[in-house]
Amino acid sequence: MPRATSRPQRVGYATVEDRIGQSVRSAPGREPSLDAARPSIAPVLLDRAFGQEDITVLRHEVTARLAPLGLNADRRHGYILAVNEVITNVVLHAGGQGRLVLRAEGGSVWCMVTDSGPGIPGGYLDEPAAPEAFEVGGRGLWLAHQLCDEVTTATGPIGTSIGLRISLDAAPDS
Repeated sequence: MPRATSRPQRVGYATVEDRIGQSVRSAPGREPSLDAARPSIAPVLLDRAFGQEDITVLRHEVTARLAPLGLNADRRHGYILAVNEVITNVVLHAGGQGRLVLRAEGGSVWCMVTDSGPGIPGGYLDEPAAPEAFEVGGRGLWLAHQLCDEVTTATGPIGTSIGLRISLDAAPDS
């Protein structure tokens, strides 16, 4: 017979903050801020393995790390969308597991997403063209190319690494 405990038992997580902890939260009414001199930014902002159940949490973690960097909102949200598309592709097409490393260096933010899948088929390696309106899927890499300042791809039979870069030099929101 199971033993009764005085603590409530939980399965899963109620909120993103429960899953990843206090790191997403800031003081009420305050955004975290960094000194205007960008060299004080820690180079590695996030280094995390992920799977299917982590996509939403990982998107929130990337959002939290980008918030204090001063990117304008449109560029920041576009970059987050590009990152989300690439990690979703890992889950759907490359075995379901990957690693994301987010770095600030040289006036840019780089997100490197790696997997150990079978590699990207040759027909998808050129800069992707816009998919037809009736096509289902096929927009992830195309969106990444539209929303990032640079996209790099290294792929082969033992996995793929996709790098997404966005410059921090754009004027911040006022």
